[in-house]
Amino acid sequence: MKLSQFTFNLPESLIAHNPSENRDEARLMVLDKKTGAIEHKIFKDILGYFEEKDVMILNNTKVFPARLYGNKEKTGATIEVFLLRELNKELRLWDVLVDPARKIRVGNKLYFGDDDLLVAEVVDNTTSRGRTIRFLFDGTDEEFRKNIEILGETPLPKYIKRKATAEDKERYQTIFAKNEGAVAAPTAGMHFSRELMKRLELKGVEFAEITLHVGLGTFRSVEVEDLTKHKMDSEQFIIKQKDADIVNHALEEKRRICAVGTTSMRAIESAVSAGHILKAANDWTSKFIFPPYDFSIANSMITNFHTPQSTLLMMVAAFGGYDNVMNAYEVAIKEKYRFFSYGDAMLII
Repeated sequence: MKLSQFTFNLPESLIAHNPSENRDEARLMVLDKKTGAIEHKIFKDILGYFEEKDVMILNNTKVFPARLYGNKEKTGATIEVFLLRELNKELRLWDVLVDPARKIRVGNKLYFGDDDLLVAEVVDNTTSRGRTIRFLFDGTDEEFRKNIEILGETPLPKYIKRKATAEDKERYQTIFAKNEGAVAAPTAGMHFSRELMKRLELKGVEFAEITLHVGLGTFRSVEVEDLTKHKMDSEQFIIKQKDADIVNHALEEKRRICAVGTTSMRAIESAVSAGHILKAANDWTSKFIFPPYDFSIANSMITNFHTPQSTLLMMVAAFGGYDNVMNAYEVAIKEKYRFFSYGDAMLII
């Protein structure tokens, strides 16, 4: 398929800049992938689509406050430093993006916080905006993390045109987040409230947790018309045996298995055994899913409404059927659904 086949015109007014008042009261579009039929619901109505012993696969990664603002030595210029991933815990080496990049060279020192709570030195150039930095910090890892927590800001995507607030700290995160390492939230999971989780549990729905640490590569734009030539950034994922067992038991019994979000889907599709069951894994994936694609594990999925030409939209189109999904997006625009991270949800069954 071609990149241009995933284009649509999205009115600026449909980009969600704030979350819905209550997590489980965002709107929900339900798409039947066999017939293309569409229903309009609210998220907590999801309860009606799952039965006892069905399984939901959740990504329990936790977003950390990855956006820091520092000052460059000598000039005092303000520099945004976006922490991508820790390369070496002992040496406190990090892969980062810097903005404005043209001002930041190897050897520069950056100071963070009023009293220089953290100081970092640029040790390498990786890409045009990418750098490797080393934090010059003598305390414990716990103290270092605490300082990142104090100085860092919730890494809201750039299309949310406002400063991150204290509310974002809670809302740009799922309620089941526990393993820190993501620089972007697995947004489909953000619609689950504690009450809804409890009600699903009481109905007998089972949960399997995986961890996929969402990196910025998820949002990297595709710059080639021929999709087979696009390379995904790799992301770390972990699937434990007990969770693989829950999923495989449901597979055996032909239950409904729902991947909550494109990140959960990407993780499970990266850990399929030769016998088409889910295997435990601790690995990195650079899997790029676009139509046509045969899915091995999940037979339903929950997802948000994604940006035009994004790899996320391509995966959803592979799962729900290209024509069905592009039509559903047209309907979503007409019905004024809210798009992107803080937007509404879609259940594909």
